Amino acid sequence: MDLTNAFSRYEALVDQVGQVFNKVSSEFAEEVKCKPACDDCCHALFDLTFVEALYIKSKFDDVFAGKARFEITEYANKTDRALAKMKKEAYKRHEAGESDAAIIEAVSKMRVRCPLLGEEGTCQMYDYRPIACRVYGIPTSAGGQGHTCGLSGFDEGKAYPTLNMDLVYNRLYAISGDLVRELNSKYTKMGRVLVPLSMALITDYNEEYLGIEVTS
Repeated sequence: MDLTNAFSRYEALVDQVGQVFNKVSSEFAEEVKCKPACDDCCHALFDLTFVEALYIKSKFDDVFAGKARFEITEYANKTDRALAKMKKEAYKRHEAGESDAAIIEAVSKMRVRCPLLGEEGTCQMYDYRPIACRVYGIPTSAGGQGHTCGLSGFDEGKAYPTLNMDLVYNRLYAISGDLVRELNSKYTKMGRVLVPLSMALITDYNEEYLGIEVTS
């Protein structure tokens, strides 16, 4: 599988997002509270797009082996089961008639430790962390709703430069969709699938899983 093109496009987007974060954090140094060993974002719930999942798994396979890999994979398994249970409960609440806004608000307050969070409160794959992790400390918006880190100094109701995550995810979906076509996968809608980081770490993205026909 040749993932070079998709990964290059993804890394270019990561660089652009990083520039936005650096600009905002420089202009609002008092409000952005990100610092070494701050792990608030490492307990937030979010999912990865297809290209992000493949990228983080590829780097994980490159970086970890032996005992360290086993321990992270074991924790990722436990985390994935916990997330599946949480999502099942959220679905039950939806079926019971609870509003999506209330469910989303409740889910956003849930905390689950990332499998890649080290004992000293630092990310064990910091250089390859997902985009959601990279923008956590600055104001963002998605679906018309603004979001800020609970530890930040940004004042509610005050206008700040805001990163539109809908535009970022549109780019991620575009890269993911093109990748599915490049792989000639029979699962044509795989580019729209979102998965937790924990699932990405424990998934074997082989030809069978990706729906790629192997010819002899």
